[in-house]
Amino acid sequence: MAKVAWIGLGVMGFPMAGHILKKGGHDLVVYNRTAAKAKEWVEQHGSGQTAATPAEAARDADFVFCCVGNDDDLRSVIIGPDGALAAMKPGSILIDNTTASANVARELYAAAKEKGIGFIDAPVSGGQAGAENGVLTVMCGGDADVFARAEPVITHYARMIKHIGAPGAGQLTKMVNQIAIAGLVQGLAEAIHFAQKADLDIPTVIDTISKGAAQSWQMENRWEAMNAGKFDFGFAVDWMRKDLSICIDEARRNGASLPVAAVVDQFYSEVQKMGGNRWDTSSLIARLNASDRK
Repeated sequence: MAKVAWIGLGVMGFPMAGHILKKGGHDLVVYNRTAAKAKEWVEQHGSGQTAATPAEAARDADFVFCCVGNDDDLRSVIIGPDGALAAMKPGSILIDNTTASANVARELYAAAKEKGIGFIDAPVSGGQAGAENGVLTVMCGGDADVFARAEPVITHYARMIKHIGAPGAGQLTKMVNQIAIAGLVQGLAEAIHFAQKADLDIPTVIDTISKGAAQSWQMENRWEAMNAGKFDFGFAVDWMRKDLSICIDEARRNGASLPVAAVVDQFYSEVQKMGGNRWDTSSLIARLNASDRK
């Protein structure tokens, strides 16, 4: 049993912290920028404590987990007089589940190392459903010995955990993940749109092609939403655009060419203009159907 701090109780962090409590039996202290959310977490789980600042949450913790919005959010809760690093003890480990840049991962790794604290960048894939069911894929960057110590605690909310390499490697792998997804979702949107225009029976088509080379997680889990045009769930377009902006920015640095990711990012901007900021990423089909009505 370890003392664990959790910073950030959004749609992902809220259930992830719950799995650490329920499956690991660890002593948890939680912090959220909106204090009412932290209070709700403690009341719902009937255990744990709330903290007024990230530093208060992290004090004396063996492991500090963080899951917030972006680079700036991450810096605000980790660095500074009220940040987690100000109170963490030497030998403890900071695990960051935020999808952020590789640059900020390396920056936080260096800041933690100066204080004798381990750091793992550990972005996740699997969405809200994966977080709620404790079956996320976790991509980790950092020192191998630190990862080995953190892995048993990360396991509580994960189905797959992999140490990829040096600090920042977890974030870079998450970028690879999002680049692949962007192309898959657009391809699936166009395929279903085409099938609809051809007056095919969509369930029959999907049942057939999902058994062949076209099969993907997106097809299995998102074709029904696309066909029905209902997107009020899942991984929000705003979040995907944030992730793609990180990918495109990194590509400018490393020289990678991302023509499909860049185009899909612009398609998502059109979905946002349709009012789809919080729609699931499968809503790419909505802009295709909207263009038909013009």
